[in-house]
Amino acid sequence: MSVMFGKAKSCPECNLVLLGAMGCGKSALTVKFLTKRFISEYDPYLEDIYSSEEIVDHQPVTVRVMDTCDQEGPVNCERYLSWANAFLVVYSINVMESFRGCQLYLKTLSLHNKTFSPQTPIILLGNKLDMDRYRLVSPVQVSQCDGEALAAHFGCLFFEVSACRDFHSVQHVFHEAVRRAKRDGGGGGGERVSLIRPVYVSEDKALLSVPSFTTPCYKELPAPATAKLVTVKTSRAQSKRRAPTLTLLKGFKIF
Repeated sequence: MSVMFGKAKSCPECNLVLLGAMGCGKSALTVKFLTKRFISEYDPYLEDIYSSEEIVDHQPVTVRVMDTCDQEGPVNCERYLSWANAFLVVYSINVMESFRGCQLYLKTLSLHNKTFSPQTPIILLGNKLDMDRYRLVSPVQVSQCDGEALAAHFGCLFFEVSACRDFHSVQHVFHEAVRRAKRDGGGGGGERVSLIRPVYVSEDKALLSVPSFTTPCYKELPAPATAKLVTVKTSRAQSKRRAPTLTLLKGFKIF
């Protein structure tokens, strides 16, 4: 499913997947990266893929971000395991339970990387750094040392950011995921770029009948902004939708 873009004229693409417990800020981080804005309200049961044209290390790349909805943790993870070029496992620094949930994701991804080659880069990301002032007085806060220790145990990168604060810190994490995907994705000689070519499938074809470890089905929709919304047709996410998401960031309150 991979293709080398060393001498290709088309813009390479990098697929990023955000994982983590509900409420940890995956959607807020995604929207911050795409729009430089912070959202206060969104539907936690929506699962979508967003696309943005980025310049990473002076090179253009189409970054696709899957904002996942796993209500039961990494139980049905086949839809994104082979699709991703890199994973961002997110937790909230003020919710210890979300941090414990990250360990389940990291174990699943570690097992996947041991089974398949090349390995997919993983970044452990502590969100809501704006709550840092409560760390010394609250037992439910996750310390920076805890995050560093967990990342070291699984051999992945570690960052702490705040989706409601600095855009550049959030952008740096997403761009670093792209860099790691380029560097670790294989490739020959000095051009170590091996990213996945987009696969366009009919919107009517759901993932329910697709075997494990296949590319998710999505359909690109027109949008007025640079970042474009692509709807993922999964049975779980689809069952939670009251209406299709047809426009960029529809249902989000942005200010």
